[in-house]
Amino acid sequence: MSLLRQLFKKTRLTFLMGAVLSFCLLMTSCDDDPAPAVTPTPTSAMNSPSNEAVIAFEATRKVALEKAELLTKTYGTNSVQYALIDHGSIVVSGQAGKNDENGQKPLTKDTMYGIGSTSKMFTSVAVMQLVDQGKIDLDTPVVQYIPGFTMKDERYKQITPRMLLNHSSGLNGTSGTSAILFEDNDTYAHDTLLKQLAGQTLKADPGAYSVYCNDGFTLAEILVEHVSGMDFTSYIHRYMTEPLGMVNTITPLDSPNKAEMAGLYYPAFTRQLPNQTVNMIGAGGIYSTAEDLARFSQIFSGEAEEVLSSKSAAAMAHDEYKTPLWPDDADNSLDYGLGWDSVNLYPFSEYGMKALTKGGDTLLSHASLVVLPDQGMAAAVVSSGGHSTNDQLLANEILLQALKEKGTIDEFKPEKSYGAPVKADMPKSVLQYSGIYGAYNGTFRIDITEGGVMSVTSEQSPDIPVQIYEYSADGNFRSADGNMMITFVTEENGRTYLWVRKYVSVPGLGQYAVSEYNAQKLQPQDLLTETREAWMQRDGKKYYLLDEKYTSTVYLVLATVQLTVSKQLPGYVWEKRITGPNTAVSELQIPGINGRDLSGLTLFTEEGVEYLDIDERIYVNEDAVKPINVAKKSIVTIPSSGYAQWYTISDQDGGKTVKVSMSSDASVAVYDANGTCIYFSVIGDKDQIALPAGGFMVFAGEAAAKFEIIPQQLLQ
Repeated sequence: MSLLRQLFKKTRLTFLMGAVLSFCLLMTSCDDDPAPAVTPTPTSAMNSPSNEAVIAFEATRKVALEKAELLTKTYGTNSVQYALIDHGSIVVSGQAGKNDENGQKPLTKDTMYGIGSTSKMFTSVAVMQLVDQGKIDLDTPVVQYIPGFTMKDERYKQITPRMLLNHSSGLNGTSGTSAILFEDNDTYAHDTLLKQLAGQTLKADPGAYSVYCNDGFTLAEILVEHVSGMDFTSYIHRYMTEPLGMVNTITPLDSPNKAEMAGLYYPAFTRQLPNQTVNMIGAGGIYSTAEDLARFSQIFSGEAEEVLSSKSAAAMAHDEYKTPLWPDDADNSLDYGLGWDSVNLYPFSEYGMKALTKGGDTLLSHASLVVLPDQGMAAAVVSSGGHSTNDQLLANEILLQALKEKGTIDEFKPEKSYGAPVKADMPKSVLQYSGIYGAYNGTFRIDITEGGVMSVTSEQSPDIPVQIYEYSADGNFRSADGNMMITFVTEENGRTYLWVRKYVSVPGLGQYAVSEYNAQKLQPQDLLTETREAWMQRDGKKYYLLDEKYTSTVYLVLATVQLTVSKQLPGYVWEKRITGPNTAVSELQIPGINGRDLSGLTLFTEEGVEYLDIDERIYVNEDAVKPINVAKKSIVTIPSSGYAQWYTISDQDGGKTVKVSMSSDASVAVYDANGTCIYFSVIGDKDQIALPAGGFMVFAGEAAAKFEIIPQQLLQ
């Protein structure tokens, strides 16, 4: 995998806690060994096709199961469920992989999965239903519908419902504090969004360009509630799931029965995890099945006009991404509509077909819905583990096989490439594009030689091999295999972008295409001596998260951040420009994915302790974290601030065992020296913990929650 792909891989990763958390979860994979595949189950009676239809799709059913098993055996997916609908009838349905860890609850067509950002399509349909009713105008400012919506930036008054749905609102990204929890449907993230936005500014003029934004859809969820007078969960049930017969589509507020949910797993843990709740429902909190998502797709094929008018369904499929700040047309899997990730999905564009797609990724579950509206067909894939991109590729394969079986297409198109570089002299003017480039999840260095060789290295991940591209006769740089083409574009806003076009082939699953402004060139700056010295004192320091809820999945994956002052780009920490001794701001303006989830950072000191405020989360400097004392019994109490309490584990205490007793409103997590979570009480049921040398641990809970720590020598 190339460096650019590793650093800036297109993802629909949702609800990830700001830029730092987004990077961590983006790089997370799940590699549990799957159990033998489960045989596909019959489709539901209400949508069962005729015998002739089943026979007609026999080859498609076979291919679907083979590809699903490939996902579970090769691509880190624990379980996968899929369905194909053709003009209102579900003609293919099945599943593969493992479900619960004990093998007692086999996968069925009714097993529910978190669908992540695919939930955004429900929010988009809800808004468009209210448009149909004349209660919302897409181009009337949101403030006219939500009087309590305000921001520090006066431009917020220009934000319209259309901008929420096409990602062009200018909102920073994801206000996701305590939003993704285990077995906890706390509505804090939804309930406090307006308050959080009130303290924020915009990163761009509303409507200027489209860049992925979760907050826009949480705000759209609130918009639906204000206009309809109903809570969002009740709304989607009354106006979508009930009329479409989607009996296996629910939200966290429906209090899901874990026995009905797909088993969730994480590489660092051998046991099954609790159910994950994403409590920003309109942005990514819905649970569903592949068959139910297939039924939902009828809205977009004109077969459910009782739910949404064909006019509104067609409007959702318009080319909303075509703002002035967007790359020229090229094969792509990301071209926003209203809600849709793409309204012109490759490879269906190769067959002259319009294809719509929306994917979703949370830490543990994934989904993809691909709709061919003119064909009256759609495929849905949901999974535990893996990634929505692979789910989308499986959906593509199912649809293409079905189209061939129906005789709609004769042959499958060959995979594409840009071709190997053609040697040519490079103009010296191209040398100006050497420098440091940044995106929401880090920076990298580009060096261009006079001989036309471009090398790419990562500052944050120096262990990633250097990537080499060669100048080609058409004025682009290309990879040796011809699958990636890179050029530089200076837009009217004066910013220079790295434009990456690539074809990515996934063996056995097909090919997807990317055309994106991958990163923005950053300019070095001089700092005052006082400012430079303040930041160099923090360089490499670790900061520990204090204010995430004790049930949060964040404790499983990333509860610390490390400040890294750029050595190659003076005046920057990560991709953020330093603005003073205690402040830095992110000024990226990148459409698509890589300018998402931006935030500044502020450091402040209270009672001699330094704290970091980033993305509305509070972290404490490692200097304030002391070793835990396991020589005797001790008590840890959560203070009135509710801040988590962190302790390091000395080398001499490595291997020792402690027992931790706590109330139900608290948790404890333990990390090894590399920062990998090896124990989290919300997941594990044991109360005796082996301490790793050089590691650290956190006690989290409601204010006044107490923990009793009993050392090994007192456990006898």
